[in-house]
Amino acid sequence: MAAIIPVGIVVSSDRAAAGEYEDLGGPAIIHYLERALTTPWRPIKTIVRDERDLVAAAVVHLADVDGCPLILTTGGTGPAPRDVTPDIMPEVCSRLMPGFGEAMRAVSLREVPTAILSRQTAGIRGTSLIINLPGKPTSIKTCLDAVFAAVPYCIDLIGGPRLETDPAHCQAFRPNR
Repeated sequence: MAAIIPVGIVVSSDRAAAGEYEDLGGPAIIHYLERALTTPWRPIKTIVRDERDLVAAAVVHLADVDGCPLILTTGGTGPAPRDVTPDIMPEVCSRLMPGFGEAMRAVSLREVPTAILSRQTAGIRGTSLIINLPGKPTSIKTCLDAVFAAVPYCIDLIGGPRLETDPAHCQAFRPNR
């Protein structure tokens, strides 16, 4: 029997953490992964205020303690003073993967001119791939559609478990060797 893979989700939102706002980003990520992944997985979701130390601690815990090979953050990627999620990436990651952010912004710019304001990126911590996503559910789907085909192979390359996708939703790319 295959192990159930933990997937980390960090919602960075002052209002959602205070219970003043219903988190929509976390459920949007879960909905996407339910369609995209065929490998058994389970979400480990946490909601934190938009504070660097809280976002960093949540990501580090998901990677180092919970062993999540994939961690998706949502929210906190814009230019506002409280948008700090991408700022933690150099301190929690051994390597940054700027191509993810470049691809997400490029596809998002086709939909809205303000996509250029987004600072999302990705990085690696041990055997975990961490990807910053915007907070809006439609933007989450747009961004994941842009990069998810590369996610399983990236996780393979960093020593994580093999993730399989549903080709009807997302065809994972793995080069022939």
